[in-house]
Amino acid sequence: MSEKLAIVTGGSRGIGASVAAELAKAGYDVIITYAGNDEAANKTVEEIKSLGVDAEAYKFDVSDNEQTSKSVDEIIEKYGRVDVLVNNAGITRDGLFMRMGKDNWDAVINTNLSGVYNVTQPIVKIMMKQRSGVIINMASIVGVYGNAGQANYAAAKAGIIGFTKSLAKELASRNIRVNAIAPGFISTDMTKGLDSEKIAEHIPLKRLGQPEDIAKTVKFLADDGTYITGQVIQVDGGLTV
Repeated sequence: MSEKLAIVTGGSRGIGASVAAELAKAGYDVIITYAGNDEAANKTVEEIKSLGVDAEAYKFDVSDNEQTSKSVDEIIEKYGRVDVLVNNAGITRDGLFMRMGKDNWDAVINTNLSGVYNVTQPIVKIMMKQRSGVIINMASIVGVYGNAGQANYAAAKAGIIGFTKSLAKELASRNIRVNAIAPGFISTDMTKGLDSEKIAEHIPLKRLGQPEDIAKTVKFLADDGTYITGQVIQVDGGLTV
């Protein structure tokens, strides 16, 4: 076991899996959490272990406070510390607001925003005892600028930004840094149905981002950005310049 532990929620695939691998390369043991895809989670765990660190997957729904608290307590009891938390788990339920059912509103808010509360609160307690830690929350440029058809998603991600800035102020005296990353269009399952060539025309760097672009930013904030807290880092190829 390493002396450093990272937890990545929604870590079985896409951005989360890439983040988990990047932190493993930096010497962290890695816990990934996931809600559904056992095969993807097991594959990611094996890939992380091949990098020479310990890895485990915990299956629970971050929107369920009881499930989450139980699982996080198990992790803390086993490993004794948490050095980095990456709140990456998220879903979309897109649609115009006038037609948006409350079930789709609640699903996105409960997972993308309340899920961050459910995971972070018990982990903050152990980080405060350690007097050290890094929390990185996955926001979105949609949470900064809004997007038609994503009122629920934008509201959740904007909430994460406010949460990040507030928590950074609360925890700085305990040497705990809290930042957010706001990805633009990243090539994952979430963007698979979009016209990537048309989108790329509007991005100054003329391409969609890759999960690795986000993962390297996470690693920088975790290990190298030691005087950075309360910030939102937009990783979007210049889209919002």
